[in-house]
Amino acid sequence: MSKLTVPQGTALSIGAVLGTGVISMPALAAGVAGPASLIAWVALILLSAPLAWTFAALGGRHPDGGGVSTYVGLAFGPRASAAVGWIFYFAVPLGAPAAAAFAGGYVADVVGGGNTTVLITYFLIIAVVFAMNWFGLRVSGRAQLILTAVLALLLVITVCTALPHASLANLRPFAPHGWSGVGAAAAILVWGFAGWEAVSSLSADYRNPRREVPRATMIAVAVVGVLYLAVAATSVLVLGPALGSSPAPLADLLAIGVGGPVRLLTAVVAVLLTIGAVNAYFAGASRLGASLASSGALPTFLAANVRRSLAVVTIGSSLAVFLPFPLHTVMLLVTGCFTLVYVLGTAAAVKLLPRGWSRVVAGFAFVAVLGLLWLNGLPALLSLVIAGAAIVYQGLRSRRAARTGLSPEASLSPGIPPAPGTLLAADASFSADGPLLRRDGGLSSDGPAPCQVPAG
Repeated sequence: MSKLTVPQGTALSIGAVLGTGVISMPALAAGVAGPASLIAWVALILLSAPLAWTFAALGGRHPDGGGVSTYVGLAFGPRASAAVGWIFYFAVPLGAPAAAAFAGGYVADVVGGGNTTVLITYFLIIAVVFAMNWFGLRVSGRAQLILTAVLALLLVITVCTALPHASLANLRPFAPHGWSGVGAAAAILVWGFAGWEAVSSLSADYRNPRREVPRATMIAVAVVGVLYLAVAATSVLVLGPALGSSPAPLADLLAIGVGGPVRLLTAVVAVLLTIGAVNAYFAGASRLGASLASSGALPTFLAANVRRSLAVVTIGSSLAVFLPFPLHTVMLLVTGCFTLVYVLGTAAAVKLLPRGWSRVVAGFAFVAVLGLLWLNGLPALLSLVIAGAAIVYQGLRSRRAARTGLSPEASLSPGIPPAPGTLLAADASFSADGPLLRRDGGLSSDGPAPCQVPAG
């Protein structure tokens, strides 16, 4: 079987991070920080380097498809590993409405109807994705990567055509909401940078993981960083104060730079990208739930099998859309979950990596993501509650098993779904242990799934 080359690994790593969030995140960040949101973009790009390096180092030293869940289990035991699974599983029903809302904004920009159109778009996307997963329709990994390439091309065209219309006057006032808005923007932008942990799940497919994984990862960091910063800067400089309230910033930029029926085109692209992303969440989460339940890490009434788990995720996503929270609050609830997983993953790296620069970089990444968790504010409590509930459940299960004389510990390193907003899933064939990322970008049924955060 052929091994991954550095260019192939770079493409897959970019696909793990570059997601649908970028079509709306410039507006969301500008809405809370104004032009100062560019500082948050730069900070998250700079953080990406040590964070991605840390997971690349873990992947090079421990080539395994289980990713973060495996590393946390090696460092802190099966209960901590199961907590990671819980965080992913219960974050998906919150993340799907937010991801679909991005596409809904672009559809509403074309046909009108405001929030009603956004809501209709969301339920249509959910219905399509539910049917695809229920009946086992396939979306190949290669098709997902093509969609990612389309998104990257759209971003490049947008920047190149709109940037000539930039005005430095749009940088004033630079921080209209105060400097605290920069921290709020950074907490939101975590959504777009989730996915770097995916590089560790690919490590076993390289010829020389210790040498090639870091190289491919750093190239991917540079490409994603340049794309994100170019889009963010162009959005601020061209759209100015109107950016913060725009439901379709890329469409606005293309309308200025290209003209013609670009709004319809961007709406179609946004919907297709979102179907691919939400399909990835549902496919991964439904099998993750079944895997957790089969190992005893999750109550079986929630996920006795893949279809019941899919039903739970779908119902949860349908109810979550009616939560009385604005979009940015829902995003903070989800990014709080992402960030806690990164805290656990980098803490595991500090414990597992040998003394030297890799451990120093992991320590820096750990401190940085702790800071992001603090910036997330009260919404971060959701992730702590979920993790605490997972640990309590494992404790109660162990006591019950001890009374009955059964072994309390099962294999609690379940598969983890791809990041919401990323385009790496989802073939129809999965094992009870969850999907495994293939070198063609698809998912295999052989072995445990990669531990990936469920927004890019």
